[in-house]
Amino acid sequence: MPDPQPEQMVACRQCGLLQQEIALQPQGGAVCCCCGASLYRNTPDSMSRTLALTIAAIICFSLANIYPILGIELQGNYNATNLFGAVRSLWQQGMHPVSALVFATTILTPALEMAILLYLLIPLILMQRPPRVVGIMRLMETIKPWGMIEVFMLGILVSLVKLKSDVTIIPGVALWSFAALTLMLSAVAASFNPRDIWLHLDRIKNNRED
Repeated sequence: MPDPQPEQMVACRQCGLLQQEIALQPQGGAVCCCCGASLYRNTPDSMSRTLALTIAAIICFSLANIYPILGIELQGNYNATNLFGAVRSLWQQGMHPVSALVFATTILTPALEMAILLYLLIPLILMQRPPRVVGIMRLMETIKPWGMIEVFMLGILVSLVKLKSDVTIIPGVALWSFAALTLMLSAVAASFNPRDIWLHLDRIKNNRED
């Protein structure tokens, strides 16, 4: 079934043209009649799917930060560290900007993004309005570009290729967890539809007025 006919306008993020929203078939999308940019899409049950994927991502994220990423064995000596240990080691070596950047992009931002999704989705699914929704949504849009788990994974793979000829590398639990986390976060981004948040808030408001 198509989503209900909305009676509101939507502005294109690319050209700013104000247009009337139309009802869409499931998995359908609307594009700007002027520049062709994507306006919104109809993703049925997107909030429940996003919540499930977010919980799975949190589990992967927890494992990725608890267990070692990889172990290195050289001449009988074995050393392994997790992500927090790597950040701490960079800081102790005087590489403060690099340490802060790694912490912000691989730990703080992903954790904040997943916490925001939980903060928004759980009350909305329970037909409750979370406080300060507008500010929280703006915060999520602001920090989203700073989450770089996939870049971190690429850096690890490049390092593995360069080191494999010199040392014995033993992949840790966190390495596989980071790989799963990358997939989970990509699935969350594909499933999450900000438009559904506002539509759901309208339903909650209408139900209270009735």
